[in-house]
Amino acid sequence: MTVRTYRAWFATLLLAAGASPGLAAPPRVEVIDHSSLRVCADPSSPPLSTRDGKGYENRIADLLARDLGIPVTYVWFPSGIGFYRNTLNLRRCDVVMGTVTGIDIAQTTIPYYRSTYVLVTRSADNIAATSLADPALKTLTIGAQSGSPAADAMARAGILDRLHSYTLTEDGQPDAVGQRMLQDVAAKRIDAAVVWGPIGAYFASLQPGVFHVAPMASGIAPSPFAFEIGMAVRFGEAQWRARLEQFIRANRAQVQDILTASHVPLLPLLPENSQ
Repeated sequence: MTVRTYRAWFATLLLAAGASPGLAAPPRVEVIDHSSLRVCADPSSPPLSTRDGKGYENRIADLLARDLGIPVTYVWFPSGIGFYRNTLNLRRCDVVMGTVTGIDIAQTTIPYYRSTYVLVTRSADNIAATSLADPALKTLTIGAQSGSPAADAMARAGILDRLHSYTLTEDGQPDAVGQRMLQDVAAKRIDAAVVWGPIGAYFASLQPGVFHVAPMASGIAPSPFAFEIGMAVRFGEAQWRARLEQFIRANRAQVQDILTASHVPLLPLLPENSQ
């Protein structure tokens, strides 16, 4: 998968306001298609979203559509730089599932899950590390995606000499970076990989017994590896955002069942976002 959480670090938004002093701003009309749930998503981003509808974000969108009483329709667009600009903000859809909360390019709902990066090693190596500072890793080659929190953490830790960097694309074609990293771990081209948890755990589950997957964060303590995930809508669409948050609050158990079935490593939501 090309990790959709990376959009947050590439996106920028320029906002301008021009109301005259003393004049009330006219009410904003929320242009939402109420005949279908229009979702913008990557068509080939397992385990999150896939064209055949088997991704966990697809299934959460199905649950949302049933709650709204309308069908789901998709606008497919590859993840990466320009995703929001060319989809949601052009009004080609009305929601993006699985977005890091608090991004700059769109308005986000309360989170419906929180997850973390994981350290993936070979089971046969019996490495129990959960931190980049663990002495068990001091001589190992560690894979991480360029520009990701994992690569940033390795830079801050002063261990870039052990980094094997992976890019989002290879030869100009979309590339499942997490899947490629795990393939390299299995083939002993690298010793470990730090991968966004939903991706690492999913691809590890396809080869039972081959990999050891260790979360890089736990509990509700702050961590540079943990992120809360919600839905994205356009700025100014307060009513639509409120309706999505109503769904999230009322369906937390069903959503968690979907995530658990997809091997997503789940952390507790931060206290202010747990209701």
